[in-house]
Amino acid sequence: MTNMERMISSFMSLFFILWIFVVLDLVLKVYGHAEGDALIVLKNSMIDPNNALHNWDASLVSPCTWFHVTCSENSVIRVELGNANLSGKLVPELGQLPNLQYLELYSNNITGEIPVELGNLTNLVSLDLYMNKITGPIPDELANLNQLQSLRLNDNSLLGNIPVGLTTINSLQVLDLSNNNLTGDVPVNGSFSIFTPISFNNNPFLNKTIPVTPAATPQQNPSGNGIKAIGVIAGGVAVGAALLFASPVIALVYWNRRKPLDDYFDVAAEEDPEVSLGQLKKFSLPELRIATDNFSNKNILGKGGFGKVYKGRLTNGDDVAVKRLNPESIRGDDKQFQIEVDMISMAVHRNLLRLIGFCMTSSERLLVYPLMANGSVESRLREPSESQPPLDWPKRKNIALGAARGLAYLHDHCDPKIIHRDVKAANILLDEEFEAVVGDFGLARIMDYKNTHVTTAICGTQGHIAPEYMTTGRSSEKTDVFGYGMMLLELITGQRAFDLARLARDEDAMLLEWVKVLVKDKKLETLLDPNLLGNRYIEEVEELIQVALICTQKSPYERPKMSEVVRMLEGEGLEEKWDEWLNMTEDIQNFTFNLCTPTPNDSNPNIQPDVLSGPR
Repeated sequence: MTNMERMISSFMSLFFILWIFVVLDLVLKVYGHAEGDALIVLKNSMIDPNNALHNWDASLVSPCTWFHVTCSENSVIRVELGNANLSGKLVPELGQLPNLQYLELYSNNITGEIPVELGNLTNLVSLDLYMNKITGPIPDELANLNQLQSLRLNDNSLLGNIPVGLTTINSLQVLDLSNNNLTGDVPVNGSFSIFTPISFNNNPFLNKTIPVTPAATPQQNPSGNGIKAIGVIAGGVAVGAALLFASPVIALVYWNRRKPLDDYFDVAAEEDPEVSLGQLKKFSLPELRIATDNFSNKNILGKGGFGKVYKGRLTNGDDVAVKRLNPESIRGDDKQFQIEVDMISMAVHRNLLRLIGFCMTSSERLLVYPLMANGSVESRLREPSESQPPLDWPKRKNIALGAARGLAYLHDHCDPKIIHRDVKAANILLDEEFEAVVGDFGLARIMDYKNTHVTTAICGTQGHIAPEYMTTGRSSEKTDVFGYGMMLLELITGQRAFDLARLARDEDAMLLEWVKVLVKDKKLETLLDPNLLGNRYIEEVEELIQVALICTQKSPYERPKMSEVVRMLEGEGLEEKWDEWLNMTEDIQNFTFNLCTPTPNDSNPNIQPDVLSGPR
């Protein structure tokens, strides 16, 4: 081969390789643009007074950098536009997001009908379109969503029958079609067999159908002797049956006389067919005793104002956390307990701990949850095992956002709203992917308020309690905002909200006041968790400190809503809120920084008594 031929061959090879790269690049761009173009069509169909979609830029190759969009492997898996004040209509192009798992457009002013093309989203896990103004029927095509776990279309103006095909979605765990104008019969077969009437409430033209087992038709016997023979046989069977059933009753009475009085087993409650709550599993007390090794102390994961939590393993191998509620705080109304537990079970969000079952007897109330693989934020910050690396900053930032989303859901999207009342690092759990999961929510609704209020205020939550809750006993969603702000400070500093050990270093025992002093003195490195020193995210750390201080303002009226906190963490509105905070405080030296051990800066005789009493 001549030199010229070699040169031509090399040139052709190089040209072929470059051609392949160009083609691949074009394919990737076209694929990225296909999903981006679909979302741009949605944007163009919406009126967006809050500019929630302001950075959805059609000129970008991929939508993965847009606000409210989450991607995996360069493909959209989540669109989260709940409570964004959008109005307009849904578009068929939404069906062109093949890997979409979560479509969240709840609490807006969306009109029009549900596009049938949503039935193409075969990877969809959760479809949340509730609290809009959507009309028309529920598309039959939604039955194609064979991975769907949560379908919430409540509080719209939907018409027509409930598609029977939805009953074939075996993965469906949460269903809410309440507060619409649906008609016809409620399907009761398949996956719908687990749902209670609460899923269909307030549809005035909807009929609840119950399958009826046809009665047996008595057979005619023309022979009189045959009738007598049957009578003799029936009599013998009746006597035998009586003896058969009498034997275990006699044995049970004998056993009840012999067994100890403090045994918790309650036969009547365990066998009561009325104790059944929709999609929740009803566990027997013996089943949970076996799972937790008879509630052994070695299996205690934690304890608090509501009771103790035990690690357990079910007979199918699933690891669970069993919360055994304090018996002295249990209300006597079984129906009320069932209603409250059913309401808690309807609060389903990726950042909320999912209730999977319960147990109720005359003397026991137990709740069963999935066991979180990575424990709680508190345990990972302060009690990690040798095999557990410290939480890095990206994980902490994601935990902050996830916890905020979970609390915002409790406040804005549960009816009635759920106030947590005890937000702290110990109640923010971590799943396999270190996603934040808010636990212990809703328990104050099913416990005696006086007992749980006093216990929660005294045990384990000093430093987390909002001032107004401490002084008046009145809580609101702004109480949770304060607790969330304190949890952020724990996440940033790695320290406890209240720690007497700081007094030995002439520092404030209250974490909030200690942080305020260091912020005033611009000593951010001092307050930062040593495991984060030298990290390159210092600007993001400063922003999270700002969010924490905005959330922990003394007046509940000045604190933001959790939905506003979510937006700040996503990059919207923090600068304005921080400017308001600075203007409100005017001179940070007027703050009371040390509530336990006065310093020269705290000796101003004009400080008001309510400032001195402060949060404890």
